[in-house]
Order: sequence, then C-alpha cells, then structure tokens
Amino acid sequence: MANEDKKDFNKMLHESKGMPKIQILTDEKSIKRYGGEKMYFAPPLTYDEIMKKIPEGKVITTGEIRAYLAKKNEADFTDPITAGIFISIVAWASHQRNENKTPYWRTLKAQGELHPKYPGGVAAQIKLLEAEGHEIIRKGRKNFRYYVKDYPTVLCELKD
Repeated sequence: MANEDKKDFNKMLHESKGMPKIQILTDEKSIKRYGGEKMYFAPPLTYDEIMKKIPEGKVITTGEIRAYLAKKNEADFTDPITAGIFISIVAWASHQRNENKTPYWRTLKAQGELHPKYPGGVAAQIKLLEAEGHEIIRKGRKNFRYYVKDYPTVLCELKD
C-alpha cells in the first residue's frame, strides 16, 4: 500500500464490500491451483476479530487464518488476495488507533516470515515480537527475510 499516512484505515476496516460471500469458480486452472471451487471472502472486520484472539507469546500465519475461515464457512479455500489486503488494513487501522489495538505483529506470512508492509516495517515487528519472547532469524544473502524461529511451536490454534 502507498500513502498510508493519508488513508483512514479504520474506515476501511468497517467497509464490508458485500462480504462475507462465497464465489463458485468455474475456471479449471484456478480450481486446480486453489484445490477447490468454493472460494470464501471475509470482510476486513473478520480478520480483525481473529487477529485480536492471538495471545501474547503466540503467532498465527495468514494461511492458518485462511484455512480456518474456509473450514468454518464450508468453503474449499479463502481468497488469498483479499486476505492479504485486509490483514494489512487491520494492521494499519490498529496503528492509527490510540486504544483497542489489534496485535497485528503476531500475524505472520507463510513459514513464519515477518511482514515488511506492516507499520514500521520488519524492524518494528521484530521489536514487538522479541518483546514477547520470540527469537527472530534472518535468512538470505542480499535480500534479507526475517522469520520467527521455530514458529510452528508457538502457533495459536484457532477454535470456535
């Protein structure tokens, strides 16, 4: 996202955009790619509610949230594009609020990777995660990527 300082992310957080909804895919390539035809779309507030449930010392991945939402809503998968966008909206909305913060820094990308597009970038997320006891590791030779070490051992299991 660009121009984060000029956007009202809390307003965006409350826009449902006709969601939740399920869309049935007919394109065979997409069905094969995602593993099914029933694609679920959750509104931004749903991601905020889930991310608020992740306790200190635990983490979750975007993929875990998507799998949880698909299962809960009897879909084959949750749309990855809107999931990524809405998780970023949650992070920036929380950053813009003075109270009722969402611990967005606990939501990681695949394989426990930190999210460079969160407020303050990776450096801020490292600081917040280390303050909760997580060890961060760096991978790569030039384009460094950062991960929560042994993240599967601290994954939060989502339950209804």
